Amino acid sequence: MSEDVVRTGVPEVDGVLARLGEPDGAGAEQWAGVYEDVHARLAATLAALDRG
Repeated sequence: MSEDVVRTGVPEVDGVLARLGEPDGAGAEQWAGVYEDVHARLAATLAALDRG
């Protein structure tokens, strides 16, 4: 993860956001998969918070 990334203090969210730095230099196909995964994982985290 790059040094200028803001950490949230929530380990699950920070781990998901770290994925955004993984495909450096990758093609659009790989980025699309990363974005889909990040979106799904953040949505699941939010849903878990709603369930309390």
